[in-house]
Amino acid sequence: MASEARKGALGDPARLRSVARLKVGSRPDPAFDRIAVIVERLVEVRAALVTVVGEDRQHLPGQVGLPEPLASQREMPLTHSLSRHVVESGSMIVVPDVREDPRMRDNPAVAELGAVAFAGVPLADSDGHVLGTLAVMDSEPRVWTRSEIELLIELGEVCGSELRLRIAREIADEARRAAESAHGQLTLLSELTDTLATTMDLDVALNRLGGLVAGRLADWCLIVLAGQGGTVRHLSAAHRDPAQAATLRHLVARFDAKPLLRGTQQAGRPVRWDEAAVAQLRDGLTAEAAERLGCSSCLVVPITSPVPPRVQGAVLLVNGPARPSFTDAEEATAAEVGHRAGLAVDNTRVYDRHRHVAEVLQHSMLPELPQVDGVQLFGRYLPAQDGASVGGDWYDAFAQPDGSLMLAVGDVAGHDIEAAATMGQVRNLVRGNAYGRDDSPGPLLAQLDRALHGLHVPAAATAVLARLRRDGDDYLISFANAGHPPPVLLRPDGEVDVWWESPEPLLGLLPREQRTTCHRRVRCGSTLLLYTDGLVEHPARLIDDGIARIRSVLRGHPGLSPGELCDRLIASAPRRADDIALLIVALR
Repeated sequence: MASEARKGALGDPARLRSVARLKVGSRPDPAFDRIAVIVERLVEVRAALVTVVGEDRQHLPGQVGLPEPLASQREMPLTHSLSRHVVESGSMIVVPDVREDPRMRDNPAVAELGAVAFAGVPLADSDGHVLGTLAVMDSEPRVWTRSEIELLIELGEVCGSELRLRIAREIADEARRAAESAHGQLTLLSELTDTLATTMDLDVALNRLGGLVAGRLADWCLIVLAGQGGTVRHLSAAHRDPAQAATLRHLVARFDAKPLLRGTQQAGRPVRWDEAAVAQLRDGLTAEAAERLGCSSCLVVPITSPVPPRVQGAVLLVNGPARPSFTDAEEATAAEVGHRAGLAVDNTRVYDRHRHVAEVLQHSMLPELPQVDGVQLFGRYLPAQDGASVGGDWYDAFAQPDGSLMLAVGDVAGHDIEAAATMGQVRNLVRGNAYGRDDSPGPLLAQLDRALHGLHVPAAATAVLARLRRDGDDYLISFANAGHPPPVLLRPDGEVDVWWESPEPLLGLLPREQRTTCHRRVRCGSTLLLYTDGLVEHPARLIDDGIARIRSVLRGHPGLSPGELCDRLIASAPRRADDIALLIVALR
């Protein structure tokens, strides 16, 4: 991370080993290209770069805005590198005009690339060696704002985390290759890596770790993870004999793990416990429980998190009298178990950071719903519970000058931070395209399709766009549907209508000259539901089953508030593999 970066020579062997592990070359890297595009869009600069600085070359795994041939070559000599100064200093550099900076004013990039304003955030490995930068350049002098700097730092954290994850994977591969001579160790560590990689739920991961270790490295084990302020974040136990589960639950309920944590953090290395330490562990159990579990020899290994380097917890391995004391080979294997558990802890932290950044971006793009007489609007966005957590789902509502109300719900393809950023572009195009015009929703969606193509917005999206007007005691709703799940209406009598229409293509594919507008007359007391497919789709079921489910939730409840209806709909959904956007419109 930028705050933990360490300055040093470009030829530092430890730094160059990390650079080599990244295996950057002359080909673009899609992940880093996406980050560069997001930075370029949000900061509005001429060029945004993800750089990795070697001993004599600067590699560009991610870039947008560079001229040819650099854009294709993806590398440049260090003589043209402004980022090398960030690497050498170990800290962020922000320069309004490089022509006035004695370090940079003679750099050929000023004349050849038009680099005038520059800002670069250091990207460091887990040991603090700066490997490269997330950098932006502009062709005019520029005073970088505080919000732009904060955004660069935040996205630099995401970019740096990706670098560290790649290095960590490579280190894990190196360790796995080095252990090929010990088949048992290799099998255990391989299974452990696969097991920890299949979940981002830390408690599940550590419980699985215990199940793998018990019976193979020791008779039983206790796993503890530190929380904030000296608390215990996780405590679990596993035994080779499933019949001991009740005894372990009793042990976990009463075991004071804080002394174990403190001792492990102070030692910072594997420690084989002596007889006195074994006696202390037995004292923490009843004589009967100690006899059942077996407690003759112990080994404690730290759970070490590489970013930042620190002891996050401990794995306590215990053998009964029938099993010999721990060997040097078992200690080495146990130490690697602690290291890989630390990688799982770090990966979870990175995942949580990605999730936080993406959710903040997603929610920052959701609108504040207008106040309209006779209409109660309620919107909600929920990220997925699995995977990348957020995507391109959105809702919107805005009043027109003629008194009508525009309603929209859509879903941009993708499940990552780029989809969320593209969603913001599409939603703004919907607003700009529709505001102040009295066209029907069909022509408005057709024009939006042409705008997406003409402006080269890389989006494939489904959407429902509707216009709501008051007509006496009723409401007139006209709507168009571009490949989206159908609107659903809860009538005042408690019955539910699903507005199925002939499907029309998604937005962003081949533009259609015409799109269909459908019309409905709706009574006061009705509630209209617009939603994205995350509410009704499930990998093992048809979408008709999901729509039937929400019909059953809505039916017979015309008097519930939009918020209560929303809660019931969300509660009825299976575990969310996709994000959900909901817009509920109560007509009073």
